[in-house]
Amino acid sequence: MLEAALLQAEIPYRIYGGQRFYERFEIKNALCYLRMMLNCHDDVAFERVVNIPPRGIGDRTLEQIRELSRASGCSLWEASNTMVNEKRLTARAANSVSGFMVLINEMSGQLDELPLSEQAENAIQHSGLVDMHRREKGERGQARVENLEELVNACKNFEAEDSDAPVLPQFLDQVALDAGDRQAEQDEDAVQLMTLHSAKGLEFPMVFLAGMEENLFPHKMSIDEPGRLEEERRLAYVGITRAMQKLTMTFAETRSTYGTESFNSVSRFIRDIPKEVVEEVRLHNSISRPTTYAAPRISDEGSDTGFQLGQQVRHNVYGDGIILNFEGNGPRARVHVAFDDVGTKILILASANLAAL
Repeated sequence: MLEAALLQAEIPYRIYGGQRFYERFEIKNALCYLRMMLNCHDDVAFERVVNIPPRGIGDRTLEQIRELSRASGCSLWEASNTMVNEKRLTARAANSVSGFMVLINEMSGQLDELPLSEQAENAIQHSGLVDMHRREKGERGQARVENLEELVNACKNFEAEDSDAPVLPQFLDQVALDAGDRQAEQDEDAVQLMTLHSAKGLEFPMVFLAGMEENLFPHKMSIDEPGRLEEERRLAYVGITRAMQKLTMTFAETRSTYGTESFNSVSRFIRDIPKEVVEEVRLHNSISRPTTYAAPRISDEGSDTGFQLGQQVRHNVYGDGIILNFEGNGPRARVHVAFDDVGTKILILASANLAAL
């Protein structure tokens, strides 16, 4: 999101010690699925995702497809189709290749029916990319899932130049430009983007810490584990002390994940800073949350919401959970739900589509 905003504003930037968003492994894979949905004869995209996630298509099978493609002067997709139809592959390999082609055809058939963000969500969900990374151990898999979610949000915020033309080709063209070598030169004044780990030992006159929200920083996976929570607290200290003159910490009023509006509390790391050294700046036209230092009020029940504290509910993305707290009344109330698989989320009741169990 930050990269996209800087590119749009034509502000020079440089990523220190990390990859640009569209160069990341999981994002490249998702974009190749979108490219295949748009044009199944894209050989580069075919090569990249034909066996990601693994679907039993080995190197020998791929080499046979390549040989036929070169000999016939056709695309890898056409060669695959011929190999399957003429039974030139083993039964297992043929089933795997055929399954991939059916998947792409099914996703391609919905291009005219779905908005861009839903096309992206469809690609990362039905391809199995999200499930593949959720099975990864450690924080890397979780980070990749979150990056895929951010890709969906980028699609939702994309503004096509030609409203009469299909939006997916325009998005992919823009991505190709953004993924190019557009970082600032080493001797050029530019915004420095980096992780907190990369920032250790460095100092800057002005520092921005973005995403200072519960479930982001500290991360939802760390909140219930004292050791990991303290490690994130130390990282927060690292970030804060990188600023030589001025520090700005930001948080979002609301976040949208897979079309669901959620509300994260302001990070405890901000609340731990003495109030006398903090100047709070608010966007007066869009304030909806409590002030930074106000703790959410625990209500006895969610008046006019149709739900109660302690009630078990189900969300179509996050799964099953228990209601812990309400903020406000009626359909615009914010509800705190502890989910079994993803931890605590704060959702806008009107758009959460919770179902009572």
